Amino acid sequence: MMRASVLIEIRSEELPPKSLQKLSSAFAEHLLGSLVAQGYVEAGSPMRQFATPRRLAVWVPQVLAVQPPRQIERKGPAQAAGLKDGQPSPALLGFARSCGVTIDQLEIRQDGKQAHYVFRSTEAGVPLAVQLPAMVAEALSRLPTAKRMRWGNGEVEFVRPLHGLLMLHGDQLLSGSVMGLDSANTTLGHRFMSTGELCITHADDYENILLQQGWVEADFIRRREDIRAQLSAQAKADHVLWDEALLDEVTALVEFPVVYRGKFSADFLAVPQECLILSMKQHQKYFPLVDEQDCLLPGFLVVSNLKTADPGHIIHGNERVLRARLSDAQFFFEQDRKQRLDARVPKLAQVVYHNKLGSQLERVERLVGSASALAHTLGADSALAARAAYLAKADLLTDMVGEFPELQGVMGRYYAQYDGEAPEVAEAMSSHYLPRFAGDSLPAETVSLCVALADKLDTLVGMFGIGQIPTGDKDPFGLRRAALGVLRIVIERHLPVSLSGLIATTYSTFPAGLLDGETPTLVHGFLLDRLRNVLKDQAYEAAEIEAVLACQADHVDDILARLVAIRAFRQLPEAPALAAANKRVANLLKKAETGLSVVEQKWLTEEAEQQLYAVLLTLHPIVSAHVSAKEYTAALSALAGVRQPVDAFFDGVMVMVDDLAVRANRLALLARLRELMNQVADIGLLPG
Repeated sequence: MMRASVLIEIRSEELPPKSLQKLSSAFAEHLLGSLVAQGYVEAGSPMRQFATPRRLAVWVPQVLAVQPPRQIERKGPAQAAGLKDGQPSPALLGFARSCGVTIDQLEIRQDGKQAHYVFRSTEAGVPLAVQLPAMVAEALSRLPTAKRMRWGNGEVEFVRPLHGLLMLHGDQLLSGSVMGLDSANTTLGHRFMSTGELCITHADDYENILLQQGWVEADFIRRREDIRAQLSAQAKADHVLWDEALLDEVTALVEFPVVYRGKFSADFLAVPQECLILSMKQHQKYFPLVDEQDCLLPGFLVVSNLKTADPGHIIHGNERVLRARLSDAQFFFEQDRKQRLDARVPKLAQVVYHNKLGSQLERVERLVGSASALAHTLGADSALAARAAYLAKADLLTDMVGEFPELQGVMGRYYAQYDGEAPEVAEAMSSHYLPRFAGDSLPAETVSLCVALADKLDTLVGMFGIGQIPTGDKDPFGLRRAALGVLRIVIERHLPVSLSGLIATTYSTFPAGLLDGETPTLVHGFLLDRLRNVLKDQAYEAAEIEAVLACQADHVDDILARLVAIRAFRQLPEAPALAAANKRVANLLKKAETGLSVVEQKWLTEEAEQQLYAVLLTLHPIVSAHVSAKEYTAALSALAGVRQPVDAFFDGVMVMVDDLAVRANRLALLARLRELMNQVADIGLLPG
């Protein structure tokens, strides 16, 4: 059976650069999956995918020209129903007729408890040329595109207008039509450096012909690494400010990349470098150059789609365009500095934060109250925290942030420094947005921590209070991110604060009656759910997490230390027995009819309970001292000493006796035992 490589290429107008890789991978995977499903190649077969701004292509080796023959089996009536008085029944006759055979040519096969008539035949395979157009059309229809368009007078829809279709099996052209395009063995090369159509004589020659005759590097990965190497070479002694997302985007914009180096006036370096860098990367797709200290240099690298002997006009043209962009940034910066941040704050009254939660000014006033209260709790300067919260959103009204929303906070820090604000206040302008994403850094200064917590908690409490609770994948206000930010700050900065206290303080800053009364409870539960997910991602078991949260669901600053201790405790040989005993104690204490009093030694009549009481008196100060010092592993290790007297107690002492005084005393003893064992976590929730 003949095998050869298959090549499919679809040519179009320029595809969306940020989606090119995703489109290419989806196209290739769908096509390979169809070829495997139809038996033209084996599962696990290799393939190569190609993607340029104007084409998607797939190359698959060793593809059959014709499907292997397939065994077809049809199940007919049961044997018992196929014959009536020794004669074929109408059902059996009809089944044989539909299969195009006589009854003698049918087989009988046992299927469970019944035997059935079965028709087996071999069906010839379908040629690849017959099925491939439908496979390509299906793969194109299933591409992950948000929007599709029509062109001309046709009804075909695709992400961009289509211009060409190439389908080859080895050196054979596979005729067929897909989305109104007829297959041909020709393609087009580079828009400017190639002339005329390129004839692809064999599927295996596709990449080389495009590169050598058409000036197109069709392989996306090779093109990207070529750009990376050229960027490094052009940077010379300087350093490229790498941005992998930008590298992917420019790779999707060019077919034959050539990197050139340009420069701009050093006078622009008076503008904060974040503004210049963002302008270069976002507007022009340039790679900035920096020195060893990551300070911006007056130079840039541009990835061009044109190779020329004299690139001067390309370089000068890009320098001219960049000069205009940087002049705009310079103008915005100079205009913004003419007005202090604190003079902008009253104008936040005209900016809507949320139609149910008021303006940005009302939000700022809430942040001032929350941040100053938190600063008092943490021993920070309340006045500085209040000032930082007051100015935190003022840069939203600056021209620079209006042009580059990504710079909110960053420009606030620069303008606060220019206004002569305290260093802690200026730092909080940008740091209060941290962490912005998973793995991002946290605020370093206490004032910044206070404003960051106030900002995130205001979002959580406010949105929950008006019913904007995340559902499924929908979280338009970033409440999950805000919750994780709160938890990371409290845990990683070891802040001795109560989650419910933080929520209550924030809730109190909203006008009475504005928010739902259940909001504090809902937000607290949401934070704990986020915490559970984070801890599970760190490989802690659900039982370990619940054991700690049962004792410490509000002050979570040391939860990681407690979990480490629980993990170490579970390795002790005494751990399973103590966990089981703790469960038993909890069940017994549920039966106590009244509040438990202190243990009275005079009612300790059994030797086993006397020994247990003596051990508790000895261990309680030891364990408590370790817990006070946050030495949780040592505290749980000390519990190993209670294993033997606990076992002896349950082996030899009846708790629920008829004598009410003795019963109450023994329950009080068990209550003290449970208190001792559960200072770090509720070990009764661990597997026993």
